[in-house]
Amino acid sequence: MSATSNPEQDHLKRLAAEAALAEVEDGMVLGLGSGSTAAVAVEALAARVANGLDVVAIPTSEWTAAQARRLGIRLSSFAEHRRIDMTIDGADEVEIGTLNLIKGRGGALLREKIVASASDRMIVIVDESKLVDRLGQHAPVPVEIVAFGWQVTLDRLADLGARPTLRVVGDEPCRTDSGNHIADCTFGEIGDAADLERRLAAITGVIESGLFVGLAARVVVGTRSGIRVLER
Repeated sequence: MSATSNPEQDHLKRLAAEAALAEVEDGMVLGLGSGSTAAVAVEALAARVANGLDVVAIPTSEWTAAQARRLGIRLSSFAEHRRIDMTIDGADEVEIGTLNLIKGRGGALLREKIVASASDRMIVIVDESKLVDRLGQHAPVPVEIVAFGWQVTLDRLADLGARPTLRVVGDEPCRTDSGNHIADCTFGEIGDAADLERRLAAITGVIESGLFVGLAARVVVGTRSGIRVLER
C-alpha cells in the first residue's frame, strides 16, 4: 500500500471505482486487486454488498483479503471457481494507445496477473495522473524474483538494460505474499512492452513482471472533468 495520500487523487479514484462497480451484477465472481486504488474499490464494493449485492470475490493479496473480510465481502478461491467474471484493479501506469499497464507497486503483481489472466474482463481504475503515452515514463517495472540468488538476478536484469533496485521494507528485503523479493527496474520509456515482458520472463530467477500486456479490457479514469473510459 502507498504510504502517501493525495485527497484530490483519492476523490478521482473513488469516482472511477464507483463507475466501474456499476457493471457488477448479482452472482458474479470478482477478482479484487491490491494497492491503494484497489482498496478504494473494495470499500465501494462493500457498500453495494451491504445494500444486497450478491457476489463472491477472489483477492490478490492477504491485505486485500483482510480488508474484504472485515467489510463483509464473501471470499472464494480458485478451488471453487476456475474462471472470474470480472477483475477490478488499479495500475501504476496506463499506456493510452494500447491499455498496456505497469503494476506492482502494491507488491502483489504475481497474484494480480494470475487473477487477471483467469478473468473474462479486467477493468482498471485510475486517476488521470496514471495515463502515459509510453510505459516507463514515470514508474519503474516491478519484477518479482526468487529470494535465493537475488544478487545474480539483479545483475541479469541490469544486463537487459534496467537499473534494478531491490525493494526493501525497513532494513529487510520486501517479501511478497508468495515469499519472493521485488526488484524495481527503471528502463525509461518502453518501446515494445510485449518484447520486454518476454525477455524478462526468460531470465532465470524471475518469476513474473509488472508488465500487463493485453489484459485490460477497459480503463475507467477519474478526471477533474468527470469519468473517462478507455477501451481496447
